[in-house]
Amino acid sequence: MFRGRYQHTIDPKGRLSVPAKFRDALAQYDGALVVVPNEHCLEVHPLEEWQRIEVRLREQSFFSAEVQELGRLYVSRAKDVTLDAAGRMLIPPDAREQAGLSKQEVTLVGGGLPRFEVWDRGRFDEYERTRQERLPTLFERLSSQGV
Repeated sequence: MFRGRYQHTIDPKGRLSVPAKFRDALAQYDGALVVVPNEHCLEVHPLEEWQRIEVRLREQSFFSAEVQELGRLYVSRAKDVTLDAAGRMLIPPDAREQAGLSKQEVTLVGGGLPRFEVWDRGRFDEYERTRQERLPTLFERLSSQGV
């Protein structure tokens, strides 16, 4: 699992160095990654984990309007990437643009899930600032669920 936050930069060629701790977590996978922009940032999934999402979608009704919409608006944005020998991944220009990564300074966020996120640093700082007050409520909700 990926956990922690790391400040990095995307170089002019679109390459992002993946932190050693994240590379260690990736070692249990074959090295192939899938990047997909969401409404806030870029999600980075090990291919194996991404394929689990796709399998679950395929298990849904083909005729479900929501499944079709999710495929068109989210899954279709996914791109396959790999780490190079220096531990960098090349983020395609359209994925950078869709994820709002127009600046070079980024924050990599691992939230204890089998994926991590790449945020524009300023956008993540604002996200955290405006949502920090929700943390006690989130803790209480998890506590009521036995976590």
